[in-house]
Amino acid sequence: MGTTPAPPGEAVALLTSQTGEPTAIQVLSDRRGSRAWKLQGPNRAVALKANNPDGDNARDKAAEMAQEDDNLLRLTAAGALHADYRVSAGTWDGGRWLAVNWIDGAPLWRALAPARGPEGDRASVRPSLAGIARTWTEHLALMHAAGWVHADVQPTNTLVTSGGHAAVIDYALACGPDDAHRRVPHRGALTHTTAPELATQILDTPADTHIQAQPPADIWSLGASLFWCWTGHRPVPYADDLDRPGKLAVIARGTTTALRDVRPWPFPAFENAITACLAPDPADRPTAKELTTAW
Repeated sequence: MGTTPAPPGEAVALLTSQTGEPTAIQVLSDRRGSRAWKLQGPNRAVALKANNPDGDNARDKAAEMAQEDDNLLRLTAAGALHADYRVSAGTWDGGRWLAVNWIDGAPLWRALAPARGPEGDRASVRPSLAGIARTWTEHLALMHAAGWVHADVQPTNTLVTSGGHAAVIDYALACGPDDAHRRVPHRGALTHTTAPELATQILDTPADTHIQAQPPADIWSLGASLFWCWTGHRPVPYADDLDRPGKLAVIARGTTTALRDVRPWPFPAFENAITACLAPDPADRPTAKELTTAW
C-alpha cells in the first residue's frame, strides 16, 4: 500500500497564520500530477493544492498552478472574484502550491441526485434546480462582464452549498482579456462538456497552440453540465472506447440528444434554458446575463 501524501511543509507553516494550528489534514485527491488537501484549523479551513513532483507532468502542473494563482489575482482585481477566495500561494522544494478558501458544498452530480429520478418531480425540487442554475449563471455573468471566461465549466468544478447556491472553483484554465503572458496554452478541458466550436479548434490546431475560449463556450458547458447531472446522460452520445480526438469529432458536429427523450420528468422552463445553451452556433446561445432571469 502506498503512503498518504503529505502537503508541502512550507505551505502548512505559512497557512498556520490563517487557519491556526491545523487540527485535521485530509487528502482530497491525488491524480493527474496534482494533489489536494483540506486543512482544518480553529480559525478557518482552506483547500491546498500542489503539484506532484514525482508525476510525469510535474513541470506542467507546477506551471498550471502558477497560472491559476495569476488568474485569481487578476480576477480579484477585476472584481469578478471575491477577495477572500484566494488565501495564499508559493513555491516549495517540489514545485508550486496554492491555497484557496474552503467551500462547504456538494459536487453538482451529488447535489442533483434527488432530481434524477421520477420522484424528483415535486414542488421543492423545481426551485432548487432553478436556484442552482441561476446562481451559477450569475457568477459566469460577472466573469464575462470583466472580459474573462472560466473555460472549465463542468460538474466537478461546481459545488452546491447548503443554501442551494452554486459556487464555482478551479480557475487554472480561465482565459483573460490579455493572455500574452500565459504559461500554459488552453486546449480545452473535460471532453464531455467541451463546446463544439472548441472541439473543432482543438482538432484543427497543433497541441501547443493556445485557444482563447469565449463566453458562449462557457454557456454550452453550463448547459451540458446541467443536462448530464439532471438526466444522468451526457448530452452528446458516443462510444466510451473512443479516444479523445474521436469524441471531440463527434461533439464538433454540434448534435446533442433531445432533452425530452432523456429527462426524468418535465420541467419546461429548465429544459428550454438548457436547450438554448446547447445551440450548435455560439451566436444563438443566450448570454450568462440573459440566463440569470431564464431559470
